[in-house]
Order: sequence, then C-alpha cells, then structure tokens
Amino acid sequence: MEYFFTDTQKTIQELAYSIAVERIKPWRARLDEEERFPHELMQMFAHSDLFGITIPEEYGGLGMTGLDSVLAIEQIARICIGFATTYSACSLGAYPILLYGDHEIKKKYLPDIAKGIKYAAFALTEPNAGSDVAGIQTTAVRDGDYYVLNGTKQWITNGGDADIYTVIAITNRAKGPRGASAFVVEKGDVGFRFGKKEKKLGIRSSSTRELIFNNCRIPADRLINREGMGFIIAMKTFDKSRPGVGALGLGLSQGALDIACQFARQRKQFGQPIMSFQAIQHMLADMATEIEASRALIYAVARFVDSNHKDVSKEVAMVKIFPTDTAMRVTTNAVQVLGGHGYMRDYPVEKMMRDAKILQIYEGTNQIQRNIIGQALNKEYARNKENFI
Repeated sequence: MEYFFTDTQKTIQELAYSIAVERIKPWRARLDEEERFPHELMQMFAHSDLFGITIPEEYGGLGMTGLDSVLAIEQIARICIGFATTYSACSLGAYPILLYGDHEIKKKYLPDIAKGIKYAAFALTEPNAGSDVAGIQTTAVRDGDYYVLNGTKQWITNGGDADIYTVIAITNRAKGPRGASAFVVEKGDVGFRFGKKEKKLGIRSSSTRELIFNNCRIPADRLINREGMGFIIAMKTFDKSRPGVGALGLGLSQGALDIACQFARQRKQFGQPIMSFQAIQHMLADMATEIEASRALIYAVARFVDSNHKDVSKEVAMVKIFPTDTAMRVTTNAVQVLGGHGYMRDYPVEKMMRDAKILQIYEGTNQIQRNIIGQALNKEYARNKENFI
C-alpha cells in the first residue's frame, strides 16, 4: 500500500533494509548460535547515522520523528530482530534524557548515543517488579552532592554492553509511585556491576543481564529532571518506544511472510508448487492481511504520538499488542508452511518463531496492555456516556 512517505523517509527505509541485508543477514544465524552481541555490526550501522534519528540536530542527531525511527526498526527487523532489539534499545535508553533532561545532561550524553559511539539501555524491571512497575525496590539516597544507589535490575536489554543507563529508583518510599526518580548511571561507576548474561529462547544476539548496584555513588547532577518524576518519565518513555516494539513485530512478520511465499512457490508436492494449494494460499492470505493491518496501525499511531497529543496510552498499548500477537501467529504459520524444513536451523523461520515470543512480553506484557486499553475505554465511556445510545 502507498503510505505517502517523503523521499527522506523512503531513503531511511531503503538504507536500513540494504544495510540489514548486506551486513546483518550473513551473520544472523551465527550470532544467534553463539549468543554474541553484534558490536562490529553495530559500529558499521552507526556510520549510517541511523542511531540519531530522533535526537535533535543540536545534540548530534538528525532531528527527525518517531515515525522515521519506526520505519528504520521495521526494515532491520525483517532480517533480524535480535539486532533490531539491540538497536531500538539504544533509543529506549535515550528517551528519558531526550524527553526530560536539561540542556547540560543532554549535551553530555546524547551526542555519543546519536553517533553510536556509546550504547544506551533503560533499567526499570526488577526481580519483583515487572508488570507491577510501582513495586520497584532499588533505592537512591541523596548524600551531599551525590546519590547512592542500591538494588538490582533484571533482564535489561543491552546490559553489560551499553555505556549509558537510565535507571528508575526510589528516592522517597512514603510517596509510592510519586517517590520514584530517574538517573543516568555510567558503565564503570564504582559500585555498579553486571550479573550473568541470560541464556534466552530467542533474540540471542541481544544481550540481557542483571544490573547490580551496591552503594553506587553517582553525581547528583545525573538526576533526570527532579525527584519524584521517575514514574512519569518511565510511562512517557514507553509512549514513545512502544510503536517501535510494534515495528519489531511488523518487520519480523514481513520477513517470515517473504520466506514462506518464496518457499511455497518453489516447493513441489503432488507435481505442483504448494503455493497452488488453497490451504496454503489461505494461510498466506491471513498472514498478509494481518501484516498490512499491523502496518497501518503502527504508522497511524506513530504519527499520533509525534503530534504530541496529551494522552496516547490507549493507542500505544494497541500498537504493542496487535503487531506482536500477529508476529507470533505469522512466524508459527511460516514454520508450518515450510513443514519439516521450517523446523530446521538451515532455514531462518525457526529462529523467527523463537524471536517472536519476547515481543509479547517485554516493554509491558500484552496482558497489561489490554488492562490499559480496558481502563481507558471505561474512562472514555464514563466521561462521554451522554453521547452514546
């Protein structure tokens, strides 16, 4: 379909996809097998300037929109969402600074992120605080010109390989969610270390580690905005990042459909290509339809978020759910279309199916997203009940 993108946006799509095909595709199976962080490929990708899409020109970026970022993520994810997750997590880690940091903290950190010189990560999840964001236990206590952090963050994407971490910690337990604050912690800070690298079902080239803070002292000027803003910063960060998660699902789905269609045209049974069988056609038709619906939703929501509308929580929850649930169905069906071949590592669809599952879990499980949508609908109908029959 024609989505009336500008020439610049089309260039972003073409550039991201061509780099993914030429540089990432030859390595994706090996990186998955070895569970190796793609540092060399990340550096190659950094030369394209695509790390700085949403970062203002003032801080070394391109000063473009969230939709532009979505277009790049989608094309990379067609080839490998392990790499695409690593790439998009840098934006996730940068958003708290970009959205709420003052000029000095932006000037200090954003240029290196924009150029891919340093990678970023976002640290919210803990052993006892995943879906229950308000349940975080990591603390930050003011001590003169410093804050002292203690606690553990779990399952942090880019953990150990990132240089810059935006961390949500409690500064005033008595205030509940309003007592959380956001900080920048740097790799190498005294009292900050990493746990073991997790061994995962999918996205194996993307590193996932614990972050451990043991009397970690950081300068007080690394507080983002002010104390008590942590919960708001986290939620607004997710408003910006969740269209990107949808784009990961979209790209992954499109990549799986591409392989399934190509295979179905070449694979012969009963003397003819299996693409000619109605059962296969119907599977591919459903896959293609759900992918195009996901694409339309993602682009529309990305534009809506870019409009700086006050409340986008319902829409970004939708854009997290639909494309990622679609990705799980599409990749599973792609394996089915390929049959025994699809189950083998010689073909990439088994990796795609493994990779798809995490999309329904990270950055807020799809069950939690449904809660958000349901609560928003309840408020809307309560507020506008006189307009409904």
